[in-house]
Parts: sequence; structure tokens; C-alpha cells
Amino acid sequence: MTQEIDQISNLKIAVVGGGIAGATAALHLAEIGVNVDLIEKNSSLISGPPICHLHAGGNLYREISVEQCIELLKQSIESVRLYPHTLNRRPTLIVVPFSDGGDPLALIPRLEQIRAVYQSLVNEDKANEVLGAAKDYFKLYHRDDIQALKEKQQNAHPVDYDDWLIPFAQHADLENIKYPVVAVNEFGWSVFRIAASAMLVLEQLPNCKLKTNTRLSGMQWNGTQWSLTLESEGNINHQAYDYVINACGFETGFVDDLANAPRKRMVEFKAAYVTKWTQNEQLWPEVIFHGPRGTENGMAQLTPYTNSVFQLHGMTPNITLFDDGLVSTNAQSSQPQLPTRLKNKIMQGWSEQVRVERSEKAIEHMSRFVPSYVSANEFGTPLYGAQQIPGQDETLRAADVSFAAQNYARIEVVKGSSALEAVRKITEKWHLFKGSTTSIEDMHPNATALTQEQVVCRAKLLAKSRGYPQELAEVYGY
Repeated sequence: MTQEIDQISNLKIAVVGGGIAGATAALHLAEIGVNVDLIEKNSSLISGPPICHLHAGGNLYREISVEQCIELLKQSIESVRLYPHTLNRRPTLIVVPFSDGGDPLALIPRLEQIRAVYQSLVNEDKANEVLGAAKDYFKLYHRDDIQALKEKQQNAHPVDYDDWLIPFAQHADLENIKYPVVAVNEFGWSVFRIAASAMLVLEQLPNCKLKTNTRLSGMQWNGTQWSLTLESEGNINHQAYDYVINACGFETGFVDDLANAPRKRMVEFKAAYVTKWTQNEQLWPEVIFHGPRGTENGMAQLTPYTNSVFQLHGMTPNITLFDDGLVSTNAQSSQPQLPTRLKNKIMQGWSEQVRVERSEKAIEHMSRFVPSYVSANEFGTPLYGAQQIPGQDETLRAADVSFAAQNYARIEVVKGSSALEAVRKITEKWHLFKGSTTSIEDMHPNATALTQEQVVCRAKLLAKSRGYPQELAEVYGY
């Protein structure tokens, strides 16, 4: 056993890409004693697509299978245990408008299945109870229930579904939705607090080297190791690694090409918009108004933060979705090619005109369902990025890892909560962990020892440095 541990401690792994997948992979490997270099082209970690929702059950996606929903539930629970100070604990309200054409009753069998699985996970390990009591996982509200809430006053610190739904009852257009509506404990997830948590841990672990502002420009397998060509601040150097983990998110295909490991995948560019509703003085749940994707009636998503800052998604081509924003690989490359105008947004940022126009369209779209939201204002840089989807199924949401070439793995998460499972599969495949514990807390003592104050303080600094309001980094909910 000592000999095996010595062999592992002498290994060196390169994780390429410092998004949530790469940062989580590096954190896990470093916590279990592996030497790891995290190679990231930007100056800080986890600055990609607009994470705001945990997806602990996948209830935003009616089109995905129950199996994917359950997989997302399990992965989300593990992610919260790894990053315990990243949740915004408020419910999500699922609403089916008449403009959608769907049936809210069709949601209930799946919710009951998810609740039963959640209860079994809690029975196995009390530490899995991160979404509240299983019996309270969801609650149905009929028209009379919502109408009764209109006359109530919200508590300063909402603690149950009724409290959280009061602002919805008072401001939503109740005539144009179908009943029941569903309140479910799918919580918010703060991308800035995830980034802060990962950075705080990785910066203190001696067996992890953060190579930020560094690009991978070449790689070659010499029969026993990978030789990586790294460029940083005008300098070029070559580093040898026993294993390489490709965690480059939407740019995963570029590294596949360097490794000569072809793979079919899609990439989709998306954006969400930061707005401020000054007239609002209540604490909202997240609200999902379902709608057919890609049409003018596409889903509208209202995500609340402190001080009446809200993030908006609108699954229409002129809000969250973009013309030619979903692209696939071709025979020449494993990297799908986004149109130049979208790549420019990722690399160079947004023009003020486009930012304001799309934010105003998002506000208008939300005001169809919450009429008083028309008074909200655009409030800064959109949250944006490109999401990879392995394979050819654009509805895929639960994915993790694939292996190709020698000592080479790709982390291919669609949702950030899949990252920990992906790296755990890698450690199992490559026999990197010889310990006996499987407890997330025992395996990650540094990550789970962080305090909320530490995480929030660092998260606010990250938000400010990236040009976002600090409200997006603060704790919201109970």
C-alpha cells in the first residue's frame, strides 16, 4: 500500500481549463494528494457560462428523461457538499402559461419520482439532506391557494413556500397561467461563490500549481508521458505530465485536435441579463414560466438576488438564444465553430448597444408574465458564455467524462453540478486514489472547512473585478 501511494504521489497531472469542471477536477485531485497543474488562459477561475441554478432534479427541462433528472439530483447533492457555501436557498416556482400549450399536471409524476429518490439518498446518508426535508421537496398551488396569498404580507425572512410565493401572487398575471403551479426546492447556485471556494482552496494546497494567464499550444505523447507546450507572458516552455485532463468547456475540441483524439460535439452560446427592479421590496423565489424554446413564447426565467437585482433568461432568439448560436463539429476538427460575432462577445465583451437592447427585450419578455416588471432597468454586463454538449443530442443535460488516447480524458459537463462525478470517474479509471473513505467531507477537508465569510468576501471581489454587481455574489434566501 505504501508503495502504491508513493507511486501516485510521484505522478503529475495537467488539468487544462479552469472553469467549474477544471477547477473542481484540480481541487479533488489535490485534496487526495495528487500533484496537479491547473492551466487556465484567464487570470482567474470559473468565469464561463451563466451558472445560477443548481438543477437538483432538472425541473427546468421537461424534455429530458427522468433518468437525467435523477442523475442531476445526485450530482447536485454531491456538489453542494463539496461547495457548502454556494447555495441561494429559495424555492423555484414552475409555471405553465396558456401560451405554452403544456399541461402542469404532467410534471407531477416525475416530481414524485425525484422526491422518492431524494428520500432514499437521505436515508442512506443524512449528509445528503441539502435540499430540505424530502417530504417538502415540492408543493402544488391551485388558483384558490394563490389567490389567498395575495392578501398576505411577506415575512422579513421567508421560511416556507407560502411566504416565498406572496410576491408572485401579488404581481404575476394569474389569469393567463394554468394550475396548479409547482413550488420546488431547486435552489440557486452562485457562480461567484463557486469560483471563490475553488480558488481559496487551490491557492493553499502545495501540490497544486495554478498556471493562470497560460495557454496550451501543443501536446505530444512520447510513449510514457505527455509533453505540453505552454505559453505565458511571451514565454514558451515544455512540461511533462503523466496524465492530461481536458476541461476546456466549449473549447474542448481545440485540445482534442492537439491530442489527435477526434470527438463529435455541439457548442451553444447563451446569455442571461442582469437587471434591477427598484420598485420591488419583496423577496422572490426563482420563477420559471415554461414556453416552447426558440419561439417568441419561449421560457422566461426570473432569478432573484439581494437588493432587487434579478437575472433574466428568455429562451427566444433575441434574448438568451442567438441565431447560429448552436453549432456542431465537422470532419476537419473536433471544435465546433461559433460565428465570429459570438466569438467576439466571448473574447472582447459586449457593445453597449447590444447589451442594452437585449436586456430591454428580456425585461419586456418577463413583463408578459409579471406586468409590473416593465419598470425594471438594465443593470450591467450580461452573464454569458458557450456550453458544450457532447454527442449530437441537443437536449442532453447530464454528462460527465469520456476517455480517449493514452492517459487522456475529457470532462464534458453540460451542467456544472456534474463536475465532481466526472473527476471521481477519472480517479477510479486511472487508479489515482487508494484510500478507503468515500465521504466527500473526509476526502475534501480543505474545501469543506471554508467559512461563509471567507467565501462571500472573495466572491464579492471576483464579481467587482469582472464588472458585475456584488449582489450576484451575496447570500440570498434562508
